Amino acid sequence: MEIAPNRKALTHERILDTAARAIRRAGFNGVGVADIMKEAGLTHGGFYAHFPSRDALMAEALAHAGRQSAERIARGGAAREAQGASPFRALVEGYLSERHLNGTENGCAVAALASEMPRQSSEVRAAARQRVRNLIERVAGVLPASAEGASAGAIASQMVGALQLARALGDNAEGKALLAANREALVALFDKPSTP
Repeated sequence: MEIAPNRKALTHERILDTAARAIRRAGFNGVGVADIMKEAGLTHGGFYAHFPSRDALMAEALAHAGRQSAERIARGGAAREAQGASPFRALVEGYLSERHLNGTENGCAVAALASEMPRQSSEVRAAARQRVRNLIERVAGVLPASAEGASAGAIASQMVGALQLARALGDNAEGKALLAANREALVALFDKPSTP
């Protein structure tokens, strides 16, 4: 018999969901505890029943955002693979998609927050490093055998950088063209069928 989460656990999860969206949307410094609690429909006074500090919330929200993004990427990848795409192509096409271009609030936390990560507290930086490592591991896990010698870190960097630059250009023809060029380049370089 599965035990239902208690009220405090549900409230904690609601705060994390709200904070994960908020930091991806506005950055670490663009939101305060009071803003997050208000958006979650809770009072500011209840914050310390769930987190010892703002940094603890930011670190946990970053980890939560990473899990959410990984789940979305996995679902999208599975759908693309069901249509015949290789795991690598599915990842690249999902990550560098137009949907991800304008989905900052629900997208990859690394792409949304990379430039801010080094200026955070040690607790938040540790959570940020783990998000980067997880993205690199995800890329490494789908690299085809024919991509021998390819660097998962370099590919992940290109994906994150392409998404950030496309977002800087905007959700328009120019931003979409940049994403498309990077999708095509990565697939052409690393998604070649292996030779027997």
